[in-house]
Amino acid sequence: MAKELTSRGENYSQWYNDIVIKADLAENSAVRGCMVIKPYGYAIWEKMHDALDKMFKETGHQNAYFPLFIPKSFLSREAEHVEGFAKECAVVTHHRLKVAPDGNGVVVDPDAKLEEELIVRPTSETIIWNTYKNWITSYRDLPILINQWANVVRWEMRTRLFLRTAEFLWQEGHTAHATSAEAIVETEKMVNVYAKFARDFMALPVVVGHKSESERFAGAVDTLCIEAMMQDGKALQAGTSHFLGQNFAKAFDVQFSSKEGTLEYVWATSWGVSTRLMGALIMAHSDDNGLVLPPKLAPIHVVMVPIYKSAEEREAILAKMDQIKAECEKEGLTVKIDDRDNLRPGFKFA
Repeated sequence: MAKELTSRGENYSQWYNDIVIKADLAENSAVRGCMVIKPYGYAIWEKMHDALDKMFKETGHQNAYFPLFIPKSFLSREAEHVEGFAKECAVVTHHRLKVAPDGNGVVVDPDAKLEEELIVRPTSETIIWNTYKNWITSYRDLPILINQWANVVRWEMRTRLFLRTAEFLWQEGHTAHATSAEAIVETEKMVNVYAKFARDFMALPVVVGHKSESERFAGAVDTLCIEAMMQDGKALQAGTSHFLGQNFAKAFDVQFSSKEGTLEYVWATSWGVSTRLMGALIMAHSDDNGLVLPPKLAPIHVVMVPIYKSAEEREAILAKMDQIKAECEKEGLTVKIDDRDNLRPGFKFA
């Protein structure tokens, strides 16, 4: 792969793009700003997903799913939130197409205009807190510890595979608490879950800290994040955890009866990481020879390439490789036998 790669010293940005393409992780799609995550790249994301999902469940969280579409009026209820995302929103205005009058293709049916426009999910605080209003009446209903694995759309004009795309995959946690102290503990706990994942699975040193007021998540009281240094000397934000105070509870009138019998607004957090972690993984470990992955996230640990002269030799070698593969898998290794007969061993090694 080395000869096909731009070196980091020559052009770091091009080196990164070359790695993503040559390692067969992802490619640009026919939809501007969106990517196709290819099987090998998705296998890495699946390993990230599975490890994080286990960590979330160990800390008491459950998975749920909320709608992709959000009524426009929901975003209007929290002023900072709508201001923060307004320029990135994709908006659905009609619900039907029809054949063009000239019979050439289809056009939007002007009679199918929605009464209220729908926003394609840029993040889910508003739709989730509108839902929590129906779930929470008493302190006995709290805390609610929910995580969602989903896709989101944030309309980006300048995109880079994994690092910044119009649509990307992520998880977003949304929790509800009876007190400010509980919500702050949750915010800190989850940013440290991210830090542990980065260090233990990604082999990525990270710094945990607070975002400045101007860099906070739109609608948050405080934002904690993990930042990692890339090989070009720039820091990459790899995960965030937000203390939302009572902003969204007040916007959606989510109140509960306390133990003392008073009516109180709920305290909230949200937290998330995305396929940007794939970009961090690539930039932290890869070199001028190609993609380098830490063992815990590598989809394949061992590749065996058979070398033979006859059909009989091939059969005997593959039988032995199957035996070795089974032994390796007992030890927790993932093994691939590259038995393609249309490529030479030297090509496979390269």
